[in-house]
Amino acid sequence: MVNQKNIPQNQCLESQGPPPFVTRRVHRLDDGSLKIWSSRHHRKRLPAPETLLLGRIRKAFRECWLLFNDLNWWIGALFAIGSLFFIVGSAMTLGAVTSVFEDGSPDVVFFLGSLPFTLAGFLQFYQAITTPPYPISSTEFEVREIFGCRIGDLGWWSCFLQFMGTLLFNVCTFNGMRTDLNWIAEDVWIWVPNMSGSILFLLSGLLAFAETCHAYWRWQPGNLSWWVVFVNLLGCIGFLVSGILAVNISSVDAPIRLAFSNAFTLLGAVGFLVGSLLLLPEAATKTDEEVVTAE
Repeated sequence: MVNQKNIPQNQCLESQGPPPFVTRRVHRLDDGSLKIWSSRHHRKRLPAPETLLLGRIRKAFRECWLLFNDLNWWIGALFAIGSLFFIVGSAMTLGAVTSVFEDGSPDVVFFLGSLPFTLAGFLQFYQAITTPPYPISSTEFEVREIFGCRIGDLGWWSCFLQFMGTLLFNVCTFNGMRTDLNWIAEDVWIWVPNMSGSILFLLSGLLAFAETCHAYWRWQPGNLSWWVVFVNLLGCIGFLVSGILAVNISSVDAPIRLAFSNAFTLLGAVGFLVGSLLLLPEAATKTDEEVVTAE
């Protein structure tokens, strides 16, 4: 237990985070009260993560579907829409559904799905670059910026890498609709950006998980935000495995390998869908916290 009488005013009592980043601080304000700061929740303007336990967000699940004025809600909704397109496209390649498109091409569905992915990634990155500085006035917590790059902000890196990954998915899904590519050109214009985007997604997912856990690994099943980043990370792994299996090694593709690739794309998209939908009640906790505070 901290003896607050011996601690100067406006002092950081505790800091946590995966080295070399700091993602959580407990600060004593001038009036003697304690302020808990969390990188992810500060960026998203959410209440402190300690209030996001699963047992306290039933109201958020009931009220999370019509928050059209909340940027977090739109990010989750757009990622969910993109995930649905990828689920449909994957199911089409596996023969599980028939196409609603005239040409019956799942590549069109994948490209359409990449567009809301990119918009959501941009909004998420915009949120990261417009995040106000740490609210406590202290040079100890200033985030260093080099040409607009917040090199000391773990959340900034996560959002930046995911946005770059969505742009690469735009490239690979657009070229996937082309019919004039031989197997070598397909590797260059489809597989390389697909694999690169999958790697960036995985790195982004790992950083988002570390930012939320304040460590590179932590088991926190009672926290909603932990489930958001954990399920999202599983989706990133699915996309990466799919990319590895999708490479062309000759003019004749192995049907089984490509089927497994499409199956992992489906699993990755399901992971992203679940994680995206969980962003909606997380966004609703802001309103719920305001009500609790007012009471």
